[in-house]
Amino acid sequence: MLKIAFDNTYARDLPGLYAVSKPATAPAPSMLFLNRALADELGLEASALDGPEGLAFLAGNSLPEGTEPLAQAYAGHQFGGFSPQLGDGRALLLGEVIDRHGQRRDIAFKGSGRTPYSRGGDGKAAVGPMLRELLIGEAMHALGIPSTRALAVVATGEMVYREAPLPGALLTRVAASHLRVGTFQFFAARGEVDKLRQLAEYAITRHDPALAGTPGRHLALLRAVAGRQARLIAQWMNVGFIHGVMNTDNMTISGETIDYGPCAFMEAYDPATVFSSIDHGGRYAYGNQPHIARWNLARLAEALLPLMADGEDETAVQRAVAEVTAVIDEFAALYAEALLQGRRAKLGLLPAGDDSADAALAEGWLDLLQSQDVDFTLAWRRLADAAAGDEQPLRALFEDGAAPSPWLERWRERCAQDGGGDGAARAARMRLVNPWIIPRNHRVEEALSAASKHGDLGALQDLLAALRRPHDEDPAFARLAEPAPAQLTAAYQTFCGT
Repeated sequence: MLKIAFDNTYARDLPGLYAVSKPATAPAPSMLFLNRALADELGLEASALDGPEGLAFLAGNSLPEGTEPLAQAYAGHQFGGFSPQLGDGRALLLGEVIDRHGQRRDIAFKGSGRTPYSRGGDGKAAVGPMLRELLIGEAMHALGIPSTRALAVVATGEMVYREAPLPGALLTRVAASHLRVGTFQFFAARGEVDKLRQLAEYAITRHDPALAGTPGRHLALLRAVAGRQARLIAQWMNVGFIHGVMNTDNMTISGETIDYGPCAFMEAYDPATVFSSIDHGGRYAYGNQPHIARWNLARLAEALLPLMADGEDETAVQRAVAEVTAVIDEFAALYAEALLQGRRAKLGLLPAGDDSADAALAEGWLDLLQSQDVDFTLAWRRLADAAAGDEQPLRALFEDGAAPSPWLERWRERCAQDGGGDGAARAARMRLVNPWIIPRNHRVEEALSAASKHGDLGALQDLLAALRRPHDEDPAFARLAEPAPAQLTAAYQTFCGT
């Protein structure tokens, strides 16, 4: 029998904060993907997961001893409007394991059928969206960006019905936890302060254990989440990632990226870029992501307020409001610091210059890219070539090859000030942080279409292999690094995986 050492604190410590549920049965499961490296990291035997018992588990047909499947309760602001009850409508937390690094990790299903929180749908998922979550999650992990990850994707052998019949699939997802801003909103909106307190103490113990039992810990939790989110959003911005649906139920307490639905990577640089078919007003455009993160954190602050002050004491309430407001107001500076740190690395600069001058230099670079419709990823990559003394690959990206000259002169003057070594050393550092390969949207769609429509996993496997080595310029993957034709990018849309 397949054995996994589950230790399920969420089920054990938070009764009443979830609904017990079971996965649907998959009639004819088959393995589409197994993440052997992640299995090893979790202390699981990949060979066992790849066998009949493992397939039965990963299809939801036979759960190992120790699993306690449950659907988590949460609320959320979706495109600015509050939904007091969302919850896991097609996901189940199976349990937790302690990985080889001593870290607690959730193992959960996505697309496992209806739960008590389902809102009219079948709770299932299609092959394409689950493989998208695999590709983007693995790409983010390889880029060093905190992310949930796919342990496995299993075809269920049945069709799911959306606009058209689609082959069904089940994703097994691993996360530091599935706690969300919306989890706190759920209990705060109901005035269930005791459960809210239980949840907050659990979150602190799990993600910020040094705060456990300390005075002011709930405010400190807010501050810790704000710091994690500031660093995360800065990383998104520095690789051109657009989440697409930054609802409060899609913002984690752990600081991991979660729920890869209508997400995409920007090609030609434009802060107004939106790919999501459901974001008609551009609320979650690339350039808005830092502002939305701050807005979401303000909603977390509101949810935590009942834990910080006695509701009958107006003075205490006012003090708590002032304290959380100060944390939210600090977010812009935290984000700017994280963003500048990343941009300096991408520009090959050591932190020896004036912060405002370096920030202006980076903004000038981005303004240049936008004015010339230059590919975001390749521009940064070819800037490393310029650092090494070869400007031609960079200039070739611009319609006007002379356009970068004034900015390049400023950049070289700044480089000369920091003692960062010769051009070759600077270029080598830059190539470690400026990827050559990202999940180009047309290549992602190409791989998902082949897998979903024809059962052909070849393109997916090639793309996944390239994404796991994003900084290596391998000629075998050259076609995957090329931007899509402009007319294709202009018409590109992504859709929610439900």
